[in-house]
Order: sequence, then C-alpha cells, then structure tokens
Amino acid sequence: MLLYLAEYLAQYDTGFTVFQYLTLRGILGALTALVISFMVGPVMIRKLSFHQIGQTVRDDGPESHLSKAGTPTMGGALLLVAIGISTLLWSDLSNRYVWVVLLVTLLFGAIGFYDDYKKLALNDPKGLSARYKYLSQSLVGLGAALFLYYTSSLPAETQLIIPFVKDVVIEMGPWFVILTYFVIVGTSNAVNLTDGLDGLAIMPTVLVAGALGVFVYVSGHSGIADYLLIPYLPGLGEVVIFCGALIGSGLGFLWFNAYPAQVFMGDVGALALGAALGVVAVVARQELVLVIMGGVFVMETVSVILQVGSYKLTGRRIFRMAPLHHHFELKGWPEPRVIVRFWIITVILVLIGLASLKIR
Repeated sequence: MLLYLAEYLAQYDTGFTVFQYLTLRGILGALTALVISFMVGPVMIRKLSFHQIGQTVRDDGPESHLSKAGTPTMGGALLLVAIGISTLLWSDLSNRYVWVVLLVTLLFGAIGFYDDYKKLALNDPKGLSARYKYLSQSLVGLGAALFLYYTSSLPAETQLIIPFVKDVVIEMGPWFVILTYFVIVGTSNAVNLTDGLDGLAIMPTVLVAGALGVFVYVSGHSGIADYLLIPYLPGLGEVVIFCGALIGSGLGFLWFNAYPAQVFMGDVGALALGAALGVVAVVARQELVLVIMGGVFVMETVSVILQVGSYKLTGRRIFRMAPLHHHFELKGWPEPRVIVRFWIITVILVLIGLASLKIR
C-alpha cells in the first residue's frame, strides 16, 4: 500500500525510490509489526483478562504448570493483527505470493480462533472437534496447493529441491499438490504441539522465518540465484516483507510471552504461525530444508506419534509425557532450561539449513 504512495511521490522526489528495495521494506515490515505488537499487546492482555479468557491446565501435567491456570490466552490474535497490517502496508499487493502466504496464515488463524473461542469464551471443553478442525485445515491447505499449482508458470515452481545436492531436482507434477497440502497442514499442527511452554514455540518460529526470508530473497534475485545454483523465481522476493512482519510480530509477542508468560498465543496463533512457515517454505521450494530447520517442531510431533502408537500397541509409554518438552520437565529440568535448550537446538538447525545455500 505504502509502496504505491512511494512510487507516486518518486515523481517529485527521487529519494522515495529507496522504498523499491526489498531489504528496506523487509526491515520496515519487521519494525512496523514490532511497534504494533508493543502498542496492541498490553491492551489485548487487559481485555482478555477482563473477559476471563484464561488458560486451562491439564491435571496430569507437570505441577509447575498449575500456576499458569487463568493466564490470558488467544494472544495469537496480536500476531495476526501485526502481520496483516505490516504486510499490507509494505508489500506489493499485486504479487500473488504475498496474497497466498497472507491468506493462508489468516485463514488458519481463523480456524484456531474459533476453536479457542468455543473452549474459552463459550466454555465448551471440546472446542472445535478434531474432525472439523482437520477438515477446515485441509480445505485451506488444499486450496492453497491447487492455486499455486495451477498458477505456476515455470517448472521450478513445482520441482522439489534436494538440499546439499547440486543440480538435482525432482519433477513433482500433480504430486506437488499433495506435498504442499501435507507441508502446510503438518507444519501448522507441529507448531501447535510445540506451543506448551512460555516462549517455546515463538522463538523457533522467528528463527525459521528469518532463515526462510533469506531463501525467498535469494530465490527472487536472478543474480544471486544464478550464483548459488538455485532456481530463480520471479516475484518471490516480495515474501521477504511477510517474513519480516512475522519476525517483528513474533519478537513483540515474545516480550509478553517470555517466562513467566503474561499471555499465551492459543490455537489462533500456533496454527497460523505453523501454516505461515509451511506455505513460505513451499513457495521458496525449500520443504526439505524446513524439515531440517524446524527440527524442534518435528521432534515434538514425532514424540506424540511414538507415544500414542506405543501405548496403543503395547500399553507402554516411551516418554514420561508427550509432547517431548513435558518429558524433560518431568525428568526435573526447570521450564526455562527446556525452553532455552530448544532455542539453541533451533539456532544450530537453522544454521545447517542456511548452509545448504552454499554447500551443494
């Protein structure tokens, strides 16, 4: 939106042409989202507290979590507001990639919002049933996959890139739709499972979003893409502004979500952030790198699958409690230690993922 204004004003003062640079608009997108988070956050927390939209705590969970009962939740709406406004202000709104990543994020947020609203505001402990939640996620994920497939104009837009291997790609064809669907829906639910401790999910999300921002920038720059031997995808660079907005809003939310948390994001935030990472990885053609960088999300999801599978098949549990972060809590790790160590793991995995740009 402001890009168009800058283009108009550039007729009278060439200084406004600086807003054509993606790097500047990405930084401004991050700062705008951060400021919005700082401004809206305290107001939202007060409103949630006033309406008693508080967290419920599992009786079978770690005892340290009992004190969290009643902490305002649904704070993920703050993330959606900051991301949405910042992206609309600084992006080129004629770019299809921008609209895909933004709409997928907002729609998954709407699904999470309805689930949270039923559980917390309407006192329905079941919330949105698992069947309808998954169906809603599937419709949005499949819709995005079909849109990206049928609007693709270059072979590279639907090829699967193998990280750390030069000049090796897999022609996906229609299988691109299936892959995209599972990446978006799977990442959304993986982040939701990880969101169980103060700040545990948001910081890895910020780190992975920052790395994906690097990938979309270099893939959208013909010279850099050619140098790094990665496919050039015209227009993809605009997604940098979305990634910047995600980073800024995430850091702003972490200000209030850091241990001990003043607010939790709820499904409205977790489902949206996971879908955002998934769809950005898809448009950047870095689905496999996302698996590496989002290793914490993968570990959390696999721990739940193994726990449920083992209990159903053998009647025994592999972990003291799933997801994995609760296992370490019950082993005696203080909550801040679990959080920071998972952050450190994410930093290492993100660096490995970024290394795939050059090590080929």
